[in-house]
Amino acid sequence: MKANKIVAQLIGYFKTTFQQNPQLIFSPGRINLIGEHTDYNDGFAFPAAIDKGIYLAVEATEDDTSTIVALDAEEEYRFSTHDTLQPLAKRGWENYILGIVAELQKKGVDLPNFNLVFKGDVPIGAGLSSSAALENAVVFGLNHLFQLGISRKEMIFISQRAEHHFAGVKCGILDQYASMFGQKNRGLHLDCRTLTSTAYPMDLGDYEWVLIHTNVHHNLADSAYNHRRAVCEKVAQQFGVAALCDLSVKDLKTMETRLSADDYVKAAFIIEENERTLQAVKALMENDMGALGSLLFASHDGLSNKYEVSCAELDFLVDAAKASDAVIGARMIGGGFGGCTLNLMHTDKKQRFLEDIQPSYKAEFHQECTIYSVNIGEGTHLITNYE
Repeated sequence: MKANKIVAQLIGYFKTTFQQNPQLIFSPGRINLIGEHTDYNDGFAFPAAIDKGIYLAVEATEDDTSTIVALDAEEEYRFSTHDTLQPLAKRGWENYILGIVAELQKKGVDLPNFNLVFKGDVPIGAGLSSSAALENAVVFGLNHLFQLGISRKEMIFISQRAEHHFAGVKCGILDQYASMFGQKNRGLHLDCRTLTSTAYPMDLGDYEWVLIHTNVHHNLADSAYNHRRAVCEKVAQQFGVAALCDLSVKDLKTMETRLSADDYVKAAFIIEENERTLQAVKALMENDMGALGSLLFASHDGLSNKYEVSCAELDFLVDAAKASDAVIGARMIGGGFGGCTLNLMHTDKKQRFLEDIQPSYKAEFHQECTIYSVNIGEGTHLITNYE
């Protein structure tokens, strides 16, 4: 119902402002079940698209400028697709759209001007990759509208380069891939080197995925993310391999004395996390929810204590999950320093835990945490029926 309401708002705004009937696109956010920061190390990850994301309306215009509108923020920006585009200094939502247009220009696409309006139901800064959802929605929408003939695989690289060059974050490909290629009720065990994946049913039985949003996003996230990527690339170079996930823990041990303690620990986390994705597939296929939950807790422990991308708020939520019989696994998701924890909860016991955690979190941090139940949904697609 909420999705239909958002689509109706986009259509209403479009007709009132531009007197046109737009093309409609939905692009989802994602959760990553396990395999964090492994994507830019050519490793494995286990993402899934969710039923929350970005809704976008777009149509061509004969005006000399394009108008883009963030309906949630009630902000508008104008530019021409015929100009050479540069990132805006304020680093806002506009840069994700401008970045897509700039990448299309680099490919030699003579893009007409267009009007675009978007609105989301995926929380910003929650670690659910609203940025990749927006990027994918834009490139998918423009490709469909102007019949550019760009493949889905090519689109995700355009989205990734837009984030690198216009948002300043050297992200891997996991977020864009999961958002573009997600399958309903299935997780994607993704080989980030070959960009091939195997879809596995998400049959959780008596359990379900629940997100708890810290409602914080610490400012050091982007710079720290880029720093950790640089560390991984440096260690791989020292070993003479293409990427860190070409190594085993045993390989890494042979160079321990030649690496700084910090570099060694961070590299070890990536290699261990990569192995956990394989163990998670096995646990899921064997319907061993206890083993899957333990892997989630181990992942968070590594992210917090080895890779050092957690924060007090995330650690508090995971510690509370460990102490509860309602939660059998929990971890932070996303780049880190805020956003959400992903929790594997027993359906019959979750309500008591959720009722307890909200006042506890508020007492500790003097702000609210927000609960989201999510379903595994489809990847980026046209909206053809919203009645």
